[in-house]
Amino acid sequence: MNRFSIRSLSIGVALGLASVASTAAAQTYSATLNGANESPPVVSAGTGFALFVYNATNRTLSINTSFSGLTGNVTAAHLHCCTAVALAGTVGVASTTPTLAGFPSGLTSGTFGALLDLSLPSSWNAAFITANGGTTATAEAAFATGLNAGKVYFNIHTTTSGGGEIRGFVTVVPEPSSVLLMAAGLAAVGLMARRRRGVLSAPRA
Repeated sequence: MNRFSIRSLSIGVALGLASVASTAAAQTYSATLNGANESPPVVSAGTGFALFVYNATNRTLSINTSFSGLTGNVTAAHLHCCTAVALAGTVGVASTTPTLAGFPSGLTSGTFGALLDLSLPSSWNAAFITANGGTTATAEAAFATGLNAGKVYFNIHTTTSGGGEIRGFVTVVPEPSSVLLMAAGLAAVGLMARRRRGVLSAPRA
């Protein structure tokens, strides 16, 4: 991941939040991804951050995420819902299988942005729809309840960790300004990680 991709994510988040601020039906969520959050924990230097905006009126979910330092190459990424206990446990995939459409694969770092239309069956795992009332509307209602209860997690799977190398539970962000601060922190963490790996080097004289 380079400085420009991280900066683009932060700018995209800022623009997205500016439009969200005027929409009372929209709620922002975030997730910090790492190996320690996996169940069982995974030893990995990989880190990531994700922002989500759920709009109940429009029936949409926007996803913006950035990740780096993975041990293996990405094979899939999913949203899982809904665990029995908040911020703990494992559960099946709620979002599209075998992976979120367009999520970068075969890489150890990258960024991703998408807007899911939750009224479409293609935005869901068919098994999640079946298990939650049989329609996209009932699946969405169950998912929204899980989001607000801390029972949804975002998981990135890799070639070295088929069950997931880094994940994070999705939690409510009360203030848009907090999201911007976290996005700025992500950019700083990403640059520091690349400096440690020697990818970003000082200009030569």
